[in-house]
Amino acid sequence: MQNFHGLAAPGFESVLDLCDAFLAADPEYSAQVSAYRHGVKVVDLHGGPHTTADSITGAYSVTKGAAALVISLLVQEGLLDLDRTVAHYWPEFGVHGKDRLLVREALSHQAGLVGLEGGFAFDEFTTPGAAARLARARPLWRPGSCFGYHALTIGIIMEELCRRVAGARLQSLFEHRIRTAYGVDFFLGLPAELDSRYRDVLYDVDPGQAWLDPLSLEGLNGNAAVGSIMELPNQQTVRAAGMSAAGGVGTAEGLARLYAAATTGVDGGAPFLTRETVRVMSQEQVWGLDRSSGLDNAFAVVFMKPHPSRNFGSHCAFGHEGANAALGFADPAYGLSFGYIPQRAEDGRTSGRAHRLAAEVRRAAAALS
Repeated sequence: MQNFHGLAAPGFESVLDLCDAFLAADPEYSAQVSAYRHGVKVVDLHGGPHTTADSITGAYSVTKGAAALVISLLVQEGLLDLDRTVAHYWPEFGVHGKDRLLVREALSHQAGLVGLEGGFAFDEFTTPGAAARLARARPLWRPGSCFGYHALTIGIIMEELCRRVAGARLQSLFEHRIRTAYGVDFFLGLPAELDSRYRDVLYDVDPGQAWLDPLSLEGLNGNAAVGSIMELPNQQTVRAAGMSAAGGVGTAEGLARLYAAATTGVDGGAPFLTRETVRVMSQEQVWGLDRSSGLDNAFAVVFMKPHPSRNFGSHCAFGHEGANAALGFADPAYGLSFGYIPQRAEDGRTSGRAHRLAAEVRRAAAALS
């Protein structure tokens, strides 16, 4: 009797075997994993003591990839030009040397605005007030000179650009242009009537954790004022607001379908992004030592790119992972889209589960080609 349940289409049975192996090694392991190939669902599995096929949970920075698909639509429709300055659309932003910062630079973590002293309150992130504070801020490094992960503030930048060029909230565009239109079970703003489906992300608390200086680069980037990053989606107000940096919730199937709808189409329909838009948005912008984390990293326009320490796909792949090791991406080289959400938070770089599952899906797809 298999421990994980659901769909593993012919040729993808090894993905189910790998999930079962993870569960055999760790009885507390609980997760969902899903994949589409050329717009057809080929994997949709769930298992472990803490999750079901229908349960929704937090995906943290995976949310950035979902938000970036909204940005992709704005670029595709000519409303947003990556080679214009941010200040062209948002004049108040153009102070303290930020006047020459390009949109593509701001959206690849080069702005030097990883946080503000005092941080932001939970209910402030998705408001114009947060954007106004960020616009007035002095960057921590010369904009465009290097990159460092803007864990929470990149969401503020994306949302304000949407307001400026489309006259609408990013969350509203996602809801109407993408989620509802393509039947995606992933939310930037979870409706109250669906909140009963939500299950808290489980995570271990390190009682010996060192004090995090709120004025250090790490403290600013983690926005120490909002408390533990891991608690973000477990706060009803956060998941209801759907902050585009880290407030998204949903299922792994929803993530896989989201990227499939964007790149291959689903249910026999056309993708909502053109190949040219995918090429432009997924082109690597920065690679190397991340100024914020001190680790190697690579980014396209918002999206993460694979590299040796984050080997989730081919060189064509683009997507985003989250603080709990959730992962969503598309890999045009294989016609694949993928979603993985664990119920108990993992360290993606050490557990490697998401990357191993993604590699197994690619291996199976390659064997069928």
